Amino acid sequence: MLLFNYILLISLFITLCIVGIYSDIPCAARQITGQSVVCVCNATYCDQTTRTTPNVGAYVAYTSSEAGARFKKTTGLLEISNNLLNHNESQRITTLAVNPQKLFQTIEGFGGAVTDSAAINWSNFTDIRLKEDIIKSYFSSTGIEYNMVRVPIGGSDFSTRPYAYNEVPEYDVNLTNFNLTREDYDYKIPMLKAIKKDSPIPVHVIGTTWSPPGWMKSNHALVGASHLLPQYYQTYADYHLKFVQKYKEVNINIWGITTTNEPINGDFGTVRFNSLGWTAKNMGRWIADFLGPTIRNSEFNKLKILAVDDQRITLPYFFGLMIKERPTALQYIDGIAVHYYFDAVSPPELLTLISKYYPDKFIISTEACVGSNPWESQKVILGSWQRAYTYIHDIFQDLNYNLVGWLDWNLCLNKEGGPNWAGNMVDSPIIVDAENGEFLKQPTYYAMGHFSKFVPRGSRRVEVTQSKPFYYRSLLHVAFLTPYKTVVVIIYNKDSSTRPVKVKVGNYQEVSLILDAKSITTIELRS
Repeated sequence: MLLFNYILLISLFITLCIVGIYSDIPCAARQITGQSVVCVCNATYCDQTTRTTPNVGAYVAYTSSEAGARFKKTTGLLEISNNLLNHNESQRITTLAVNPQKLFQTIEGFGGAVTDSAAINWSNFTDIRLKEDIIKSYFSSTGIEYNMVRVPIGGSDFSTRPYAYNEVPEYDVNLTNFNLTREDYDYKIPMLKAIKKDSPIPVHVIGTTWSPPGWMKSNHALVGASHLLPQYYQTYADYHLKFVQKYKEVNINIWGITTTNEPINGDFGTVRFNSLGWTAKNMGRWIADFLGPTIRNSEFNKLKILAVDDQRITLPYFFGLMIKERPTALQYIDGIAVHYYFDAVSPPELLTLISKYYPDKFIISTEACVGSNPWESQKVILGSWQRAYTYIHDIFQDLNYNLVGWLDWNLCLNKEGGPNWAGNMVDSPIIVDAENGEFLKQPTYYAMGHFSKFVPRGSRRVEVTQSKPFYYRSLLHVAFLTPYKTVVVIIYNKDSSTRPVKVKVGNYQEVSLILDAKSITTIELRS
Protein backbone atom coordinates (compact mmCIF):
# COMPACT_ATOMS: atom_id res chain seq x y z
CA MET A 1 0.00 0.00 0.00
CA LEU A 2 2.82 2.40 0.82
CA LEU A 3 4.49 1.64 -2.50
CA PHE A 4 1.22 2.27 -4.31
CA ASN A 5 0.79 5.67 -2.62
CA TYR A 6 4.39 6.58 -3.44
CA ILE A 7 3.90 5.74 -7.13
CA LEU A 8 0.62 7.70 -7.14
CA LEU A 9 2.31 10.77 -5.66
CA ILE A 10 5.08 10.65 -8.30
CA SER A 11 2.46 10.27 -11.02
CA LEU A 12 0.51 13.20 -9.57
CA PHE A 13 3.62 15.40 -9.46
CA ILE A 14 4.44 14.66 -13.11
CA THR A 15 0.86 15.27 -14.20
CA LEU A 16 0.66 18.60 -12.42
CA CYS A 17 3.89 19.74 -14.03
CA ILE A 18 2.56 18.79 -17.46
CA VAL A 19 -0.74 20.63 -17.06
CA GLY A 20 1.01 23.71 -15.76
CA ILE A 21 0.23 24.03 -12.08
CA TYR A 22 3.59 25.76 -11.67
CA SER A 23 2.95 28.13 -14.57
CA ASP A 24 0.18 29.94 -12.68
CA ILE A 25 0.92 33.61 -12.06
CA PRO A 26 0.18 34.69 -8.48
CA CYS A 27 -1.74 37.76 -7.39
CA ALA A 28 0.27 40.96 -7.12
CA ALA A 29 -1.35 41.76 -3.80
CA ARG A 30 -1.93 45.29 -2.56
CA GLN A 31 -3.07 45.38 1.04
CA ILE A 32 -5.91 47.82 1.66
CA THR A 33 -6.03 49.28 5.15
CA GLY A 34 -8.90 47.76 7.11
CA GLN A 35 -9.80 45.41 4.26
CA SER A 36 -8.44 42.41 2.41
CA VAL A 37 -6.18 42.68 -0.64
CA VAL A 38 -6.74 43.63 -4.27
CA CYS A 39 -4.71 42.04 -7.05
CA VAL A 40 -3.00 44.60 -9.28
CA CYS A 41 -2.67 44.16 -13.04
CA ASN A 42 -0.58 46.49 -15.19
CA ALA A 43 0.99 46.46 -18.65
CA THR A 44 3.63 43.92 -17.63
CA TYR A 45 1.96 41.75 -14.99
CA CYS A 46 -1.41 40.16 -14.30
CA ASP A 47 -2.25 37.10 -12.24
CA GLN A 48 -3.51 33.95 -13.93
CA THR A 49 -4.93 30.64 -12.74
CA THR A 50 -5.26 27.44 -14.73
CA ARG A 51 -7.70 24.71 -13.87
CA THR A 52 -5.70 21.58 -13.14
CA THR A 53 -7.36 18.31 -14.12
CA PRO A 54 -7.30 16.08 -11.02
CA ASN A 55 -5.43 12.83 -11.35
CA VAL A 56 -7.12 9.52 -10.60
CA GLY A 57 -7.10 9.02 -6.85
CA ALA A 58 -6.32 12.67 -6.13
CA TYR A 59 -8.02 16.03 -5.72
CA VAL A 60 -7.16 19.65 -6.49
CA ALA A 61 -8.40 22.43 -4.20
CA TYR A 62 -8.42 26.20 -4.71
CA THR A 63 -8.85 28.66 -1.83
CA SER A 64 -9.45 32.39 -1.55
CA SER A 65 -9.70 34.07 1.83
CA GLU A 66 -10.04 37.31 3.71
CA ALA A 67 -6.41 36.87 4.78
CA GLY A 68 -5.30 37.29 1.17
CA ALA A 69 -5.22 33.87 -0.52
CA ARG A 70 -6.38 34.05 -4.13
CA PHE A 71 -7.01 30.68 -5.81
CA LYS A 72 -4.31 29.12 -3.61
CA LYS A 73 -3.92 25.71 -5.21
CA THR A 74 -3.28 22.55 -3.20
CA THR A 75 -3.40 18.88 -4.10
CA GLY A 76 -3.69 15.66 -2.20
CA LEU A 77 -4.61 12.01 -2.35
CA LEU A 78 -8.12 10.74 -1.80
CA GLU A 79 -8.71 8.60 1.24
CA ILE A 80 -10.81 5.46 1.36
CA SER A 81 -14.11 6.56 2.86
CA ASN A 82 -14.95 5.16 6.28
CA ASN A 83 -18.65 5.58 6.85
CA LEU A 84 -18.22 4.70 10.53
CA LEU A 85 -16.32 7.61 12.02
CA ASN A 86 -15.03 7.02 15.52
CA HIS A 87 -16.78 8.96 18.26
CA ASN A 88 -14.02 11.53 18.84
CA GLU A 89 -13.70 12.32 15.15
CA SER A 90 -17.46 12.74 14.64
CA GLN A 91 -17.53 15.20 17.51
CA ARG A 92 -15.11 17.63 15.91
CA ILE A 93 -15.31 17.30 12.12
CA THR A 94 -17.99 18.57 9.75
CA THR A 95 -18.78 16.02 7.05
CA LEU A 96 -20.28 16.79 3.65
CA ALA A 97 -21.65 13.70 1.91
CA VAL A 98 -21.97 14.18 -1.86
CA ASN A 99 -24.36 11.93 -3.77
CA PRO A 100 -23.55 12.21 -7.51
CA GLN A 101 -26.51 9.97 -8.34
CA LYS A 102 -29.11 12.53 -7.27
CA LEU A 103 -29.18 15.22 -9.96
CA PHE A 104 -30.82 18.63 -10.07
CA GLN A 105 -30.66 21.54 -12.54
CA THR A 106 -28.26 21.89 -15.46
CA ILE A 107 -26.01 24.95 -15.31
CA GLU A 108 -26.10 27.46 -18.16
CA GLY A 109 -23.36 29.76 -16.97
CA PHE A 110 -21.95 32.75 -15.15
CA GLY A 111 -20.95 36.21 -16.33
CA GLY A 112 -21.33 39.98 -16.17
CA ALA A 113 -22.56 42.93 -18.20
CA VAL A 114 -21.04 44.86 -21.09
CA THR A 115 -22.66 48.19 -20.30
CA ASP A 116 -21.61 51.44 -21.95
CA SER A 117 -19.70 52.27 -18.78
CA ALA A 118 -17.84 48.96 -18.62
CA ALA A 119 -16.88 49.23 -22.28
CA ILE A 120 -15.82 52.89 -21.93
CA ASN A 121 -13.57 52.04 -18.96
CA TRP A 122 -12.09 49.13 -20.91
CA SER A 123 -11.46 51.32 -23.96
CA ASN A 124 -9.81 54.03 -21.84
CA PHE A 125 -6.64 51.95 -21.67
CA THR A 126 -4.21 53.00 -24.38
CA ASP A 127 -2.03 49.95 -23.78
CA ILE A 128 -3.47 47.00 -25.70
CA ARG A 129 -2.03 44.56 -23.15
CA LEU A 130 -4.24 45.97 -20.40
CA LYS A 131 -7.33 45.71 -22.58
CA GLU A 132 -6.45 42.14 -23.45
CA ASP A 133 -5.79 41.23 -19.82
CA ILE A 134 -9.22 42.41 -18.66
CA ILE A 135 -10.89 40.21 -21.27
CA LYS A 136 -8.60 37.27 -20.52
CA SER A 137 -9.14 37.71 -16.78
CA TYR A 138 -12.84 37.13 -17.27
CA PHE A 139 -13.23 34.88 -20.31
CA SER A 140 -10.05 32.89 -21.02
CA SER A 141 -8.89 29.56 -19.61
CA THR A 142 -6.35 31.44 -17.47
CA GLY A 143 -9.10 33.70 -16.11
CA ILE A 144 -12.37 32.85 -14.40
CA GLU A 145 -13.98 31.51 -17.59
CA TYR A 146 -17.21 33.51 -17.81
CA ASN A 147 -19.52 32.23 -20.52
CA MET A 148 -22.44 34.68 -20.38
CA VAL A 149 -22.84 38.41 -20.95
CA ARG A 150 -25.75 40.80 -20.51
CA VAL A 151 -25.92 43.89 -22.70
CA PRO A 152 -28.35 46.83 -22.53
CA ILE A 153 -30.59 47.34 -25.55
CA GLY A 154 -29.93 51.07 -25.92
CA GLY A 155 -28.94 53.03 -22.83
CA SER A 156 -29.09 52.38 -19.11
CA ASP A 157 -28.00 54.39 -16.10
CA PHE A 158 -24.49 53.04 -16.75
CA SER A 159 -24.16 55.26 -19.81
CA THR A 160 -22.87 58.80 -20.13
CA ARG A 161 -26.27 60.05 -21.34
CA PRO A 162 -29.90 58.91 -21.32
CA TYR A 163 -30.89 57.53 -24.72
CA ALA A 164 -32.83 54.86 -26.61
CA TYR A 165 -32.88 53.73 -30.23
CA ASN A 166 -35.17 55.42 -32.78
CA GLU A 167 -35.91 58.44 -30.60
CA VAL A 168 -36.59 60.40 -33.78
CA PRO A 169 -38.80 60.69 -35.67
CA GLU A 170 -41.38 60.44 -32.92
CA TYR A 171 -44.42 58.18 -33.32
CA ASP A 172 -42.49 56.10 -35.86
CA VAL A 173 -44.60 52.97 -35.44
CA ASN A 174 -42.61 51.09 -38.10
CA LEU A 175 -39.22 52.03 -36.59
CA THR A 176 -37.95 53.33 -39.92
CA ASN A 177 -35.00 55.06 -38.26
CA PHE A 178 -33.89 52.19 -36.02
CA ASN A 179 -30.09 52.23 -35.89
CA LEU A 180 -27.41 51.42 -33.38
CA THR A 181 -25.57 54.30 -31.72
CA ARG A 182 -21.96 55.34 -31.22
CA GLU A 183 -22.06 53.59 -27.85
CA ASP A 184 -22.63 50.31 -29.69
CA TYR A 185 -20.10 50.86 -32.46
CA ASP A 186 -17.34 52.51 -30.39
CA TYR A 187 -17.65 50.64 -27.11
CA LYS A 188 -20.01 47.69 -26.61
CA ILE A 189 -19.50 45.88 -29.91
CA PRO A 190 -15.65 46.10 -29.80
CA MET A 191 -15.67 44.72 -26.26
CA LEU A 192 -18.09 41.93 -27.21
CA LYS A 193 -15.91 41.02 -30.18
CA ALA A 194 -12.82 40.90 -27.96
CA ILE A 195 -14.73 38.58 -25.61
CA LYS A 196 -15.79 36.37 -28.50
CA LYS A 197 -12.20 36.18 -29.71
CA ASP A 198 -10.72 35.14 -26.36
CA SER A 199 -13.42 32.79 -25.09
CA PRO A 200 -12.76 29.13 -25.91
CA ILE A 201 -16.53 28.43 -25.90
CA PRO A 202 -19.60 30.30 -27.17
CA VAL A 203 -20.60 33.20 -24.92
CA HIS A 204 -24.34 33.55 -24.47
CA VAL A 205 -25.42 37.19 -24.80
CA ILE A 206 -28.64 38.41 -23.15
CA GLY A 207 -30.15 41.73 -24.28
CA THR A 208 -32.29 43.88 -21.98
CA THR A 209 -34.16 47.14 -22.57
CA TRP A 210 -34.25 49.71 -19.78
CA SER A 211 -36.57 52.04 -21.66
CA PRO A 212 -37.83 52.41 -25.22
CA PRO A 213 -37.99 55.95 -26.69
CA GLY A 214 -40.21 58.31 -24.74
CA TRP A 215 -42.81 58.61 -27.49
CA MET A 216 -43.89 55.00 -26.85
CA LYS A 217 -44.59 55.72 -23.17
CA SER A 218 -47.34 57.25 -21.08
CA ASN A 219 -45.05 59.95 -19.63
CA HIS A 220 -43.24 60.68 -22.92
CA ALA A 221 -39.87 60.40 -21.15
CA LEU A 222 -37.11 57.86 -20.52
CA VAL A 223 -37.27 58.34 -16.74
CA GLY A 224 -40.13 58.29 -14.27
CA ALA A 225 -43.35 56.38 -13.66
CA SER A 226 -44.65 55.19 -17.00
CA HIS A 227 -46.25 52.40 -19.01
CA LEU A 228 -46.08 51.39 -22.65
CA LEU A 229 -48.90 52.90 -24.65
CA PRO A 230 -51.08 50.08 -26.07
CA GLN A 231 -50.76 51.37 -29.65
CA TYR A 232 -47.03 50.60 -29.46
CA TYR A 233 -47.19 47.03 -28.15
CA GLN A 234 -46.23 45.63 -31.57
CA THR A 235 -43.67 48.39 -32.09
CA TYR A 236 -41.95 47.50 -28.82
CA ALA A 237 -41.82 43.83 -29.86
CA ASP A 238 -40.28 44.93 -33.20
CA TYR A 239 -37.81 47.10 -31.26
CA HIS A 240 -36.33 43.95 -29.71
CA LEU A 241 -36.29 42.06 -32.99
CA LYS A 242 -34.50 44.89 -34.78
CA PHE A 243 -31.85 45.00 -32.05
CA VAL A 244 -31.15 41.29 -32.51
CA GLN A 245 -30.98 41.78 -36.28
CA LYS A 246 -28.59 44.73 -36.02
CA TYR A 247 -26.25 42.85 -33.71
CA LYS A 248 -26.27 39.85 -36.01
CA GLU A 249 -25.17 42.16 -38.84
CA VAL A 250 -21.98 42.91 -36.86
CA ASN A 251 -21.48 39.21 -36.07
CA ILE A 252 -22.75 39.28 -32.48
CA ASN A 253 -25.39 36.63 -31.87
CA ILE A 254 -27.95 37.27 -29.15
CA TRP A 255 -28.87 34.18 -27.12
CA GLY A 256 -31.77 35.67 -25.17
CA ILE A 257 -33.75 38.78 -24.32
CA THR A 258 -35.59 39.80 -21.17
CA THR A 259 -38.99 41.46 -21.03
CA THR A 260 -37.75 44.87 -19.76
CA ASN A 261 -35.39 45.62 -16.88
CA GLU A 262 -37.01 45.88 -13.43
CA PRO A 263 -40.58 46.87 -14.40
CA ILE A 264 -41.37 47.70 -10.78
CA ASN A 265 -39.07 50.75 -11.16
CA GLY A 266 -41.25 52.13 -13.91
CA ASP A 267 -44.43 51.35 -12.01
CA PHE A 268 -43.46 53.48 -9.03
CA GLY A 269 -41.00 55.94 -10.59
CA THR A 270 -38.63 55.53 -7.66
CA VAL A 271 -35.39 55.52 -9.66
CA ARG A 272 -33.64 58.38 -11.43
CA PHE A 273 -32.71 56.39 -14.53
CA ASN A 274 -34.26 54.76 -17.60
CA SER A 275 -37.23 52.54 -16.80
CA LEU A 276 -40.56 51.25 -18.09
CA GLY A 277 -43.39 50.04 -15.87
CA TRP A 278 -45.59 47.03 -16.47
CA THR A 279 -48.59 45.55 -14.73
CA ALA A 280 -48.54 41.76 -14.61
CA LYS A 281 -51.67 41.58 -16.78
CA ASN A 282 -50.29 43.86 -19.48
CA MET A 283 -46.90 42.16 -19.51
CA GLY A 284 -48.66 38.85 -20.04
CA ARG A 285 -50.68 40.33 -22.87
CA TRP A 286 -47.59 41.83 -24.53
CA ILE A 287 -45.68 38.54 -24.36
CA ALA A 288 -48.61 36.41 -25.52
CA ASP A 289 -49.91 38.59 -28.33
CA PHE A 290 -46.90 40.59 -29.52
CA LEU A 291 -43.36 39.71 -28.36
CA GLY A 292 -43.78 35.93 -28.41
CA PRO A 293 -45.33 35.64 -31.89
CA THR A 294 -42.91 38.26 -33.29
CA ILE A 295 -39.85 36.33 -32.14
CA ARG A 296 -41.15 32.83 -32.87
CA ASN A 297 -42.19 33.82 -36.43
CA SER A 298 -38.79 35.38 -37.18
CA GLU A 299 -35.44 33.91 -38.19
CA PHE A 300 -34.53 34.15 -34.48
CA ASN A 301 -37.22 31.71 -33.35
CA LYS A 302 -34.76 29.91 -31.02
CA LEU A 303 -34.08 33.13 -29.08
CA LYS A 304 -34.67 32.67 -25.35
CA ILE A 305 -37.42 34.88 -23.89
CA LEU A 306 -36.82 35.56 -20.18
CA ALA A 307 -39.74 37.02 -18.25
CA VAL A 308 -39.82 39.24 -15.14
CA ASP A 309 -36.15 40.45 -14.91
CA ASP A 310 -36.88 41.95 -11.52
CA GLN A 311 -36.34 41.14 -7.85
CA ARG A 312 -37.03 37.69 -6.43
CA ILE A 313 -39.73 39.18 -4.22
CA THR A 314 -41.76 40.21 -7.31
CA LEU A 315 -42.13 36.63 -8.60
CA PRO A 316 -45.63 35.96 -7.20
CA TYR A 317 -46.86 39.13 -8.91
CA PHE A 318 -44.96 39.26 -12.18
CA PHE A 319 -45.03 35.56 -12.89
CA GLY A 320 -47.82 34.01 -10.84
CA LEU A 321 -50.42 36.67 -11.56
CA MET A 322 -49.21 37.21 -15.14
CA ILE A 323 -49.75 33.54 -16.02
CA LYS A 324 -53.08 33.50 -14.22
CA GLU A 325 -54.25 36.54 -16.20
CA ARG A 326 -52.74 35.47 -19.54
CA PRO A 327 -51.85 31.75 -19.51
CA THR A 328 -51.04 31.72 -23.24
CA ALA A 329 -47.91 33.77 -22.46
CA LEU A 330 -46.40 30.65 -20.93
CA GLN A 331 -45.90 28.98 -24.33
CA TYR A 332 -43.43 31.72 -25.34
CA ILE A 333 -41.46 31.98 -22.10
CA ASP A 334 -38.25 29.94 -21.87
CA GLY A 335 -37.10 31.13 -18.47
CA ILE A 336 -37.43 33.65 -15.69
CA ALA A 337 -34.80 36.27 -14.90
CA VAL A 338 -34.39 37.50 -11.33
CA HIS A 339 -32.16 40.12 -9.74
CA TYR A 340 -30.13 39.95 -6.56
CA TYR A 341 -31.31 43.14 -4.82
CA PHE A 342 -33.54 42.62 -1.76
CA ASP A 343 -32.69 38.89 -1.60
CA ALA A 344 -31.78 39.45 2.05
CA VAL A 345 -35.45 40.20 2.80
CA SER A 346 -37.12 37.81 0.35
CA PRO A 347 -37.19 34.08 1.10
CA PRO A 348 -35.56 31.80 -1.47
CA GLU A 349 -38.64 29.56 -1.24
CA LEU A 350 -40.27 32.03 -3.65
CA LEU A 351 -38.09 30.45 -6.34
CA THR A 352 -39.97 27.19 -5.93
CA LEU A 353 -43.01 28.88 -7.48
CA ILE A 354 -41.19 28.33 -10.75
CA SER A 355 -39.11 25.18 -10.26
CA LYS A 356 -41.93 23.19 -8.64
CA TYR A 357 -44.90 24.19 -10.78
CA TYR A 358 -43.14 25.02 -14.06
CA PRO A 359 -40.15 22.64 -14.16
CA ASP A 360 -39.61 23.27 -17.88
CA LYS A 361 -38.90 26.98 -17.23
CA PHE A 362 -35.37 27.73 -16.00
CA ILE A 363 -34.49 30.53 -13.58
CA ILE A 364 -31.37 32.66 -13.92
CA SER A 365 -30.06 35.62 -11.93
CA THR A 366 -29.24 38.36 -14.43
CA GLU A 367 -27.99 41.27 -12.30
CA ALA A 368 -26.17 41.88 -9.03
CA CYS A 369 -23.86 44.47 -7.54
CA VAL A 370 -22.77 45.84 -4.19
CA GLY A 371 -22.61 49.48 -3.14
CA SER A 372 -26.01 50.28 -4.62
CA ASN A 373 -27.90 50.93 -1.40
CA PRO A 374 -28.57 54.60 -0.64
CA TRP A 375 -27.03 54.26 2.83
CA GLU A 376 -23.74 53.03 1.35
CA SER A 377 -21.96 56.33 0.99
CA GLN A 378 -18.75 54.62 -0.16
CA LYS A 379 -19.72 53.10 -3.47
CA VAL A 380 -16.37 51.45 -4.21
CA ILE A 381 -14.61 49.78 -1.29
CA LEU A 382 -11.28 48.40 -2.43
CA GLY A 383 -10.46 45.01 -0.93
CA SER A 384 -13.80 44.44 0.77
CA TRP A 385 -14.11 40.78 1.76
CA GLN A 386 -17.55 41.45 3.25
CA ARG A 387 -18.80 42.39 -0.19
CA ALA A 388 -17.30 39.20 -1.61
CA TYR A 389 -19.15 37.24 1.06
CA THR A 390 -22.39 38.97 0.05
CA TYR A 391 -21.94 37.60 -3.47
CA ILE A 392 -20.89 34.16 -2.22
CA HIS A 393 -23.88 33.79 0.09
CA ASP A 394 -26.35 34.75 -2.64
CA ILE A 395 -24.80 32.48 -5.27
CA PHE A 396 -24.87 29.50 -2.92
CA GLN A 397 -28.49 30.19 -2.09
CA ASP A 398 -29.57 30.61 -5.71
CA LEU A 399 -27.75 27.53 -6.96
CA ASN A 400 -29.23 25.42 -4.18
CA TYR A 401 -32.68 26.64 -5.23
CA ASN A 402 -32.23 25.46 -8.82
CA LEU A 403 -31.01 28.58 -10.61
CA VAL A 404 -29.07 27.75 -13.78
CA GLY A 405 -26.73 30.74 -13.69
CA TRP A 406 -25.71 33.98 -12.01
CA LEU A 407 -24.66 37.20 -13.76
CA ASP A 408 -22.88 40.10 -12.13
CA TRP A 409 -23.50 43.68 -13.27
CA ASN A 410 -20.75 45.86 -14.82
CA LEU A 411 -17.61 43.95 -15.85
CA CYS A 412 -15.49 46.94 -14.86
CA LEU A 413 -15.98 50.45 -13.50
CA ASN A 414 -13.75 53.37 -12.59
CA LYS A 415 -12.54 54.28 -9.10
CA GLU A 416 -15.76 56.20 -8.39
CA GLY A 417 -17.99 53.34 -9.56
CA GLY A 418 -19.04 54.88 -12.85
CA PRO A 419 -19.50 56.61 -15.18
CA ASN A 420 -23.22 56.79 -14.55
CA TRP A 421 -25.27 59.67 -15.96
CA ALA A 422 -27.80 59.37 -13.11
CA GLY A 423 -25.15 59.35 -10.36
CA ASN A 424 -26.05 55.77 -9.44
CA MET A 425 -22.48 54.61 -8.72
CA VAL A 426 -21.76 51.06 -7.51
CA ASP A 427 -18.86 48.64 -6.98
CA SER A 428 -17.49 46.16 -9.51
CA PRO A 429 -15.25 43.05 -9.43
CA ILE A 430 -12.68 44.92 -11.54
CA ILE A 431 -11.88 48.57 -10.92
CA VAL A 432 -10.10 50.43 -13.72
CA ASP A 433 -7.47 53.05 -12.88
CA ALA A 434 -6.61 54.21 -16.39
CA GLU A 435 -4.68 57.22 -15.11
CA ASN A 436 -2.17 54.96 -13.36
CA GLY A 437 -2.22 52.30 -16.05
CA GLU A 438 -3.63 49.48 -13.93
CA PHE A 439 -6.76 47.64 -12.98
CA LEU A 440 -7.58 46.10 -9.62
CA LYS A 441 -9.22 42.74 -9.09
CA GLN A 442 -11.53 42.93 -6.12
CA PRO A 443 -12.38 40.03 -3.77
CA THR A 444 -15.75 39.81 -5.57
CA TYR A 445 -13.87 38.85 -8.75
CA TYR A 446 -12.39 35.79 -7.02
CA ALA A 447 -15.72 35.03 -5.33
CA MET A 448 -17.32 34.80 -8.78
CA GLY A 449 -14.42 32.74 -10.10
CA HIS A 450 -14.83 29.97 -7.54
CA PHE A 451 -18.09 29.16 -9.31
CA SER A 452 -17.62 30.30 -12.90
CA LYS A 453 -14.22 28.73 -13.49
CA PHE A 454 -14.98 25.29 -12.12
CA VAL A 455 -18.69 24.81 -12.93
CA PRO A 456 -18.84 24.84 -16.74
CA ARG A 457 -21.97 24.92 -18.86
CA GLY A 458 -23.70 21.54 -18.76
CA SER A 459 -22.76 20.75 -15.15
CA ARG A 460 -25.48 19.19 -12.99
CA ARG A 461 -26.00 20.09 -9.37
CA VAL A 462 -25.95 17.05 -7.10
CA GLU A 463 -27.14 16.32 -3.59
CA VAL A 464 -25.04 17.26 -0.56
CA THR A 465 -25.92 16.47 3.06
CA GLN A 466 -24.08 17.98 6.02
CA SER A 467 -23.43 16.62 9.49
CA LYS A 468 -21.54 18.70 12.05
CA PRO A 469 -20.74 19.13 15.72
CA PHE A 470 -23.49 21.11 17.47
CA TYR A 471 -21.18 24.02 18.32
CA TYR A 472 -20.28 24.74 14.68
CA ARG A 473 -22.39 26.83 12.38
CA SER A 474 -23.33 25.27 9.06
CA LEU A 475 -20.97 25.56 6.13
CA LEU A 476 -22.27 26.99 2.88
CA HIS A 477 -21.89 24.32 0.23
CA VAL A 478 -22.92 23.16 -3.23
CA ALA A 479 -21.68 20.38 -5.51
CA PHE A 480 -21.78 19.53 -9.22
CA LEU A 481 -21.11 16.73 -11.65
CA THR A 482 -19.29 18.39 -14.56
CA PRO A 483 -18.97 17.50 -18.27
CA TYR A 484 -15.30 16.78 -17.50
CA LYS A 485 -16.50 13.72 -15.55
CA THR A 486 -15.41 15.30 -12.32
CA VAL A 487 -17.15 16.28 -9.10
CA VAL A 488 -16.76 19.90 -7.97
CA VAL A 489 -17.59 20.84 -4.38
CA ILE A 490 -17.61 24.49 -3.27
CA ILE A 491 -17.52 25.33 0.45
CA TYR A 492 -17.51 28.58 2.43
CA ASN A 493 -16.19 28.78 5.99
CA LYS A 494 -17.65 31.87 7.65
CA ASP A 495 -15.80 31.27 10.92
CA SER A 496 -12.91 33.46 12.03
CA SER A 497 -10.81 30.36 12.64
CA THR A 498 -9.75 27.35 10.60
CA ARG A 499 -12.09 24.40 10.43
CA PRO A 500 -11.64 20.71 9.63
CA VAL A 501 -13.95 19.14 7.07
CA LYS A 502 -14.37 15.79 5.36
CA VAL A 503 -15.95 15.62 1.93
CA LYS A 504 -17.24 12.18 1.03
CA VAL A 505 -18.13 11.53 -2.61
CA GLY A 506 -20.21 8.44 -3.12
CA ASN A 507 -19.33 5.39 -1.08
CA TYR A 508 -15.57 5.29 -1.31
CA GLN A 509 -13.82 8.63 -2.01
CA GLU A 510 -13.01 11.08 0.74
CA VAL A 511 -11.18 14.41 1.00
CA SER A 512 -9.90 15.74 4.32
CA LEU A 513 -9.17 19.46 4.50
CA ILE A 514 -8.54 22.25 6.94
CA LEU A 515 -10.55 25.23 5.70
CA ASP A 516 -8.94 28.65 6.13
CA ALA A 517 -10.76 31.23 8.22
CA LYS A 518 -13.31 33.23 6.24
CA SER A 519 -12.55 31.43 3.03
CA ILE A 520 -14.12 29.88 -0.02
CA THR A 521 -12.69 26.61 -1.30
CA THR A 522 -13.41 24.77 -4.54
CA ILE A 523 -12.47 21.08 -4.62
CA GLU A 524 -12.37 18.98 -7.79
CA LEU A 525 -11.88 15.23 -8.11
CA ARG A 526 -12.67 12.49 -10.62
CA SER A 527 -16.23 11.20 -10.43
